[in-house]
Amino acid sequence: MTLPLADRIAVVTGASRGIGYAAALALAEAGAHVVAVARTVGGLEELDDAIRAKGGAATLVPLDLKDAPAIDRLGAAIYERWGRLDMLLGNAGVLGVVTPLGHLEPKVFEEVMAVNVTANWRLIRSLDPLLRQSDAGRALFVTSGAAERCRPYWGAYSAAKAALQALIKTYAGELKGTKVTANLIDPGALRTKMRAQGRPGEDPETLQPPEAVAPDIVRMLSPDFTATGVIFRFPDHATTDLLGPVQSRD
Repeated sequence: MTLPLADRIAVVTGASRGIGYAAALALAEAGAHVVAVARTVGGLEELDDAIRAKGGAATLVPLDLKDAPAIDRLGAAIYERWGRLDMLLGNAGVLGVVTPLGHLEPKVFEEVMAVNVTANWRLIRSLDPLLRQSDAGRALFVTSGAAERCRPYWGAYSAAKAALQALIKTYAGELKGTKVTANLIDPGALRTKMRAQGRPGEDPETLQPPEAVAPDIVRMLSPDFTATGVIFRFPDHATTDLLGPVQSRD
Protein backbone atom coordinates (compact mmCIF):
# COMPACT_ATOMS: atom_id res chain seq x y z
CA MET A 1 0.00 0.00 0.00
CA THR A 2 1.34 3.43 -0.96
CA LEU A 3 1.22 5.91 1.90
CA PRO A 4 0.18 9.46 0.88
CA LEU A 5 3.00 11.16 2.79
CA ALA A 6 5.72 8.58 2.20
CA ASP A 7 9.27 10.02 2.24
CA ARG A 8 8.07 13.43 3.44
CA ILE A 9 9.61 15.18 6.45
CA ALA A 10 7.41 16.88 9.05
CA VAL A 11 8.31 19.01 12.07
CA VAL A 12 5.67 19.03 14.82
CA THR A 13 6.07 21.24 17.88
CA GLY A 14 4.31 20.48 21.15
CA ALA A 15 4.35 16.84 20.06
CA SER A 16 4.42 15.22 23.49
CA ARG A 17 0.69 15.53 24.21
CA GLY A 18 -2.69 16.74 23.02
CA ILE A 19 -3.13 18.00 19.47
CA GLY A 20 0.59 17.78 18.69
CA TYR A 21 0.78 14.15 19.78
CA ALA A 22 -2.33 13.20 17.80
CA ALA A 23 -1.14 15.07 14.71
CA ALA A 24 2.36 13.59 14.86
CA LEU A 25 0.95 10.08 15.08
CA ALA A 26 -1.46 10.70 12.19
CA LEU A 27 1.31 12.15 10.02
CA ALA A 28 3.52 9.15 10.75
CA GLU A 29 0.67 6.77 9.93
CA ALA A 30 0.37 8.54 6.57
CA GLY A 31 4.04 7.82 5.90
CA ALA A 32 5.84 10.99 7.01
CA HIS A 33 9.02 10.94 9.04
CA VAL A 34 8.13 13.08 12.05
CA VAL A 35 10.63 15.38 13.74
CA ALA A 36 8.85 15.60 17.09
CA VAL A 37 9.68 18.67 19.18
CA ALA A 38 8.68 19.14 22.84
CA ARG A 39 10.11 19.87 26.26
CA THR A 40 8.85 16.65 27.84
CA VAL A 41 11.18 13.75 27.11
CA GLY A 42 8.82 11.15 28.56
CA GLY A 43 5.98 12.29 26.32
CA LEU A 44 8.23 12.19 23.28
CA GLU A 45 9.32 8.66 24.11
CA GLU A 46 5.69 7.58 24.43
CA LEU A 47 4.98 9.13 21.04
CA ASP A 48 7.97 7.32 19.53
CA ASP A 49 6.67 4.01 20.87
CA ALA A 50 3.22 4.71 19.39
CA ILE A 51 4.67 5.69 16.01
CA ARG A 52 6.89 2.61 15.89
CA ALA A 53 3.93 0.42 16.78
CA LYS A 54 2.19 1.79 13.67
CA GLY A 55 5.23 1.06 11.53
CA GLY A 56 6.33 4.70 11.31
CA ALA A 57 9.52 6.56 12.18
CA ALA A 58 10.33 9.67 14.19
CA THR A 59 13.24 11.79 15.31
CA LEU A 60 12.83 13.10 18.86
CA VAL A 61 14.00 16.63 19.65
CA PRO A 62 13.73 17.66 23.33
CA LEU A 63 13.70 21.44 22.97
CA ASP A 64 12.36 24.46 24.83
CA LEU A 65 10.96 26.80 22.19
CA LYS A 66 12.06 29.79 24.26
CA ASP A 67 15.63 28.73 23.38
CA ALA A 68 16.04 30.66 20.12
CA PRO A 69 19.56 29.39 19.28
CA ALA A 70 18.24 25.82 19.65
CA ILE A 71 15.59 26.54 17.00
CA ASP A 72 18.37 27.75 14.70
CA ARG A 73 20.30 24.54 15.38
CA LEU A 74 17.17 22.52 14.55
CA GLY A 75 17.06 24.04 11.08
CA ALA A 76 20.75 23.37 10.55
CA ALA A 77 20.38 19.74 11.65
CA ILE A 78 17.43 19.15 9.31
CA TYR A 79 19.41 20.66 6.44
CA GLU A 80 22.39 18.43 7.14
CA ARG A 81 20.28 15.27 7.29
CA TRP A 82 17.60 15.84 4.65
CA GLY A 83 18.35 19.10 2.84
CA ARG A 84 14.69 20.10 2.92
CA LEU A 85 11.52 20.19 5.01
CA ASP A 86 8.08 19.32 3.64
CA MET A 87 5.77 20.11 6.55
CA LEU A 88 5.82 22.32 9.64
CA LEU A 89 3.09 22.18 12.29
CA GLY A 90 3.52 25.01 14.78
CA ASN A 91 1.32 23.63 17.52
CA ALA A 92 3.10 24.33 20.81
CA GLY A 93 1.43 26.96 22.96
CA VAL A 94 0.83 28.09 26.52
CA LEU A 95 -2.26 29.67 28.05
CA GLY A 96 -0.62 31.69 30.79
CA VAL A 97 -2.96 32.76 33.60
CA VAL A 98 -6.63 33.65 33.29
CA THR A 99 -6.65 36.93 35.22
CA PRO A 100 -7.31 40.67 34.78
CA LEU A 101 -4.64 42.38 32.69
CA GLY A 102 -3.69 44.58 35.61
CA HIS A 103 -2.93 41.50 37.71
CA LEU A 104 -0.92 39.67 35.06
CA GLU A 105 2.71 39.22 36.03
CA PRO A 106 5.20 40.42 33.41
CA LYS A 107 7.02 37.08 33.34
CA VAL A 108 3.75 35.27 32.54
CA PHE A 109 2.85 37.68 29.73
CA GLU A 110 6.35 37.43 28.31
CA GLU A 111 6.26 33.62 28.33
CA VAL A 112 2.89 33.54 26.54
CA MET A 113 4.19 35.82 23.82
CA ALA A 114 7.53 33.99 23.63
CA VAL A 115 6.00 30.54 23.07
CA ASN A 116 2.91 31.44 21.05
CA VAL A 117 4.39 34.17 18.84
CA THR A 118 8.16 34.63 18.97
CA ALA A 119 8.94 30.91 18.79
CA ASN A 120 6.80 30.55 15.68
CA TRP A 121 8.59 33.49 14.05
CA ARG A 122 11.91 31.86 14.95
CA LEU A 123 10.69 28.59 13.42
CA ILE A 124 9.78 30.42 10.21
CA ARG A 125 13.15 32.15 10.20
CA SER A 126 14.99 28.85 10.67
CA LEU A 127 12.86 26.54 8.53
CA ASP A 128 11.56 28.71 5.67
CA PRO A 129 14.66 28.05 3.52
CA LEU A 130 14.10 24.31 4.01
CA LEU A 131 10.39 24.52 3.14
CA ARG A 132 11.37 26.28 -0.07
CA GLN A 133 13.55 23.29 -0.97
CA SER A 134 10.48 21.02 -0.91
CA ASP A 135 8.35 20.39 -3.98
CA ALA A 136 5.33 21.36 -1.85
CA GLY A 137 6.33 22.96 1.45
CA ARG A 138 3.45 23.30 3.90
CA ALA A 139 3.40 25.36 7.11
CA LEU A 140 0.41 25.19 9.46
CA PHE A 141 -0.01 26.94 12.79
CA VAL A 142 -2.57 26.37 15.55
CA THR A 143 -4.65 29.41 16.44
CA SER A 144 -7.76 29.98 18.56
CA GLY A 145 -11.07 31.79 18.47
CA ALA A 146 -9.69 33.73 21.44
CA ALA A 147 -7.87 35.92 18.91
CA GLU A 148 -11.20 37.44 17.87
CA ARG A 149 -13.35 37.02 20.99
CA CYS A 150 -10.91 38.71 23.39
CA ARG A 151 -13.01 37.80 26.41
CA PRO A 152 -12.17 39.34 29.79
CA TYR A 153 -9.26 37.81 31.73
CA TRP A 154 -7.85 36.01 28.68
CA GLY A 155 -5.83 39.03 27.52
CA ALA A 156 -2.37 37.51 27.20
CA TYR A 157 -3.53 34.44 25.27
CA SER A 158 -5.90 36.44 23.04
CA ALA A 159 -3.18 38.97 22.23
CA ALA A 160 -0.70 36.20 21.43
CA LYS A 161 -3.06 34.38 19.07
CA ALA A 162 -4.06 37.63 17.36
CA ALA A 163 -0.37 38.38 16.84
CA LEU A 164 0.21 34.86 15.50
CA GLN A 165 -2.60 35.30 12.99
CA ALA A 166 -1.10 38.58 11.79
CA LEU A 167 2.30 36.91 11.50
CA ILE A 168 1.01 34.01 9.41
CA LYS A 169 -1.15 36.24 7.22
CA THR A 170 2.00 38.23 6.44
CA TYR A 171 4.03 35.08 5.82
CA ALA A 172 1.35 33.67 3.50
CA GLY A 173 1.40 36.86 1.46
CA GLU A 174 5.16 36.64 1.15
CA LEU A 175 4.87 33.06 -0.11
CA LYS A 176 2.59 33.85 -3.04
CA GLY A 177 4.11 32.59 -6.25
CA THR A 178 6.17 29.93 -4.46
CA LYS A 179 5.59 26.23 -3.84
CA VAL A 180 5.15 26.87 -0.09
CA THR A 181 1.89 27.63 1.71
CA ALA A 182 1.20 28.96 5.21
CA ASN A 183 -2.13 28.48 6.96
CA LEU A 184 -3.85 28.42 10.34
CA ILE A 185 -6.14 25.92 12.01
CA ASP A 186 -8.52 26.67 14.88
CA PRO A 187 -9.28 23.35 16.59
CA GLY A 188 -11.94 24.80 18.88
CA ALA A 189 -12.87 23.09 22.14
CA LEU A 190 -11.06 19.76 22.44
CA ARG A 191 -10.18 17.55 25.41
CA THR A 192 -6.71 18.95 26.10
CA LYS A 193 -4.71 19.91 29.16
CA MET A 194 -4.76 23.57 28.11
CA ARG A 195 -8.54 23.54 27.81
CA ALA A 196 -8.82 22.04 31.30
CA GLN A 197 -6.47 24.70 32.65
CA GLY A 198 -8.58 27.51 31.24
CA ARG A 199 -11.96 26.00 32.10
CA PRO A 200 -11.46 23.84 35.21
CA GLY A 201 -15.18 23.35 35.82
CA GLU A 202 -15.92 21.94 32.38
CA ASP A 203 -16.73 18.24 31.95
CA PRO A 204 -14.02 16.93 29.58
CA GLU A 205 -16.26 14.09 28.47
CA THR A 206 -18.44 16.64 26.65
CA LEU A 207 -15.52 17.48 24.35
CA GLN A 208 -14.00 15.67 21.39
CA PRO A 209 -10.48 14.24 21.85
CA PRO A 210 -7.47 15.80 20.08
CA GLU A 211 -7.50 12.92 17.59
CA ALA A 212 -10.66 14.39 16.06
CA VAL A 213 -8.79 17.25 14.40
CA ALA A 214 -5.78 15.21 13.26
CA PRO A 215 -7.21 14.23 9.83
CA ASP A 216 -7.73 17.89 8.94
CA ILE A 217 -4.20 18.72 10.02
CA VAL A 218 -2.87 15.96 7.76
CA ARG A 219 -5.08 17.25 4.94
CA MET A 220 -3.79 20.83 5.28
CA LEU A 221 -0.16 19.69 5.37
CA SER A 222 -0.49 17.47 2.30
CA PRO A 223 0.81 18.49 -1.13
CA ASP A 224 -2.73 18.45 -2.54
CA PHE A 225 -3.81 21.28 -0.20
CA THR A 226 -2.74 24.31 -2.22
CA ALA A 227 -4.63 27.15 -0.52
CA THR A 228 -2.53 29.66 1.39
CA GLY A 229 -3.41 32.32 3.94
CA VAL A 230 -6.52 30.59 5.28
CA ILE A 231 -7.89 29.68 8.70
CA PHE A 232 -9.73 26.37 8.88
CA ARG A 233 -12.15 26.40 11.79
CA PHE A 234 -12.66 22.82 12.90
CA PRO A 235 -15.74 23.50 15.07
CA ASP A 236 -17.91 24.54 12.09
CA HIS A 237 -15.77 23.15 9.25
CA ALA A 238 -15.49 26.54 7.55
CA THR A 239 -12.46 28.09 5.90
CA THR A 240 -11.79 31.80 6.15
CA ASP A 241 -9.45 33.24 3.53
CA LEU A 242 -7.34 35.88 5.27
CA LEU A 243 -6.40 37.30 1.88
CA GLY A 244 -9.92 37.31 0.46
CA PRO A 245 -13.54 36.13 0.96
CA VAL A 246 -14.97 33.34 3.11
CA GLN A 247 -15.11 29.87 1.56
CA SER A 248 -16.92 26.71 2.60
CA ARG A 249 -15.03 23.50 3.27
CA ASP A 250 -14.39 21.17 0.32
